[in-house]
Amino acid sequence: MTKSALNLNLVSVIDFPRVQDRRGNLTFIQNQDHLPFDIQRVFWTYDVPGGENRGAHAYKNQQEIIIALSGSFDVVISKADGTIEKYSLNRSYYGLYLPPMTWRHMENFSTNALGLHLSSSTFDSDDYIRDFHEYQSFL
Repeated sequence: MTKSALNLNLVSVIDFPRVQDRRGNLTFIQNQDHLPFDIQRVFWTYDVPGGENRGAHAYKNQQEIIIALSGSFDVVISKADGTIEKYSLNRSYYGLYLPPMTWRHMENFSTNALGLHLSSSTFDSDDYIRDFHEYQSFL
């Protein structure tokens, strides 16, 4: 999905540009062209031990895009009604867009998995909802 087709209320996969070359491929992101927000924070997850999960929270206001730069992992979206959606990230040219109020956790990390997170706001601990029951009642 391209930025122009993105519904900012739904979890969506964004297909970033790919420049393919026999010497190696290149993917790039330009704020205004490819993202629904200006990047205010970037962080990455790595060296996650086998069997461990990351995340398990929702943001009240922050939007986020998660990219598997190397290796693979799953992003599990839990809806307030208990239904679950799972997205397997394993290509560096795909990003998973998460709108505000999306409960997520990441699991099933491959060896040497590297996850890049692009955020619409700087860190604010008050923006986090870390308890799923609180998340359900917040909605």
